[in-house]
Amino acid sequence: MNVEKSGRRLASPEPRPEWERHGGRDRVGASAPLRLCGLLLFVSFLLSAFSSAVAGTGTDPMQALGLQAPNEAVAAPEFSLSDLAGKKVQLKAFRGKLVLLNFFATWCGPCREEMPGMERLFRAHQDKGFVVLAVNVQESAKTVRPFVQQLKLSFPTALDAEGSVSRDYGVRALPVSFLIGRDGNILWRAIGGRDWESAQARRYFAQFVAEQEKR
Repeated sequence: MNVEKSGRRLASPEPRPEWERHGGRDRVGASAPLRLCGLLLFVSFLLSAFSSAVAGTGTDPMQALGLQAPNEAVAAPEFSLSDLAGKKVQLKAFRGKLVLLNFFATWCGPCREEMPGMERLFRAHQDKGFVVLAVNVQESAKTVRPFVQQLKLSFPTALDAEGSVSRDYGVRALPVSFLIGRDGNILWRAIGGRDWESAQARRYFAQFVAEQEKR
């Protein structure tokens, strides 16, 4: 999969990933051209506005936040990547924890906008078995390191240098996030940026993490 700079497209991967074969409420695998990064920013804005509009109305928080759950159990594809220091990061090492897996690139505006909110979620719930794992798509450590330092991100960041992991997850536009349960199954995905600091998002994660901690 090729990732070019801002405003350009990600090539559609084949074959379809496990997620699509088992079905989500919306498929990532549309045949239309991918959204441009600027369009994703607009979509992110609309989703944030929608979340704000339904907050406190009793609406299902999954729907309010635009989170797409699979119709049946789907195991998250395993992977092993290098982090910014050259150390291995393996998804299986986080088994038993809730993992917010985020695919991003430094040139992607919505990626930059949503990451401070993810950092605050991580800090708020990391002692309850919650972790954010960011996967950069096809950029070098030299490019990604200043981005992480500037945003003061403390959660682990891995480099998908060949784009193989993003292909396995069916990533066709950025950002995309997946919540992986303690058993290694995908609970939902979020296509496009989110306001992870919104009241709706904070309530959802506080309740969901607390429920998972009791199990």
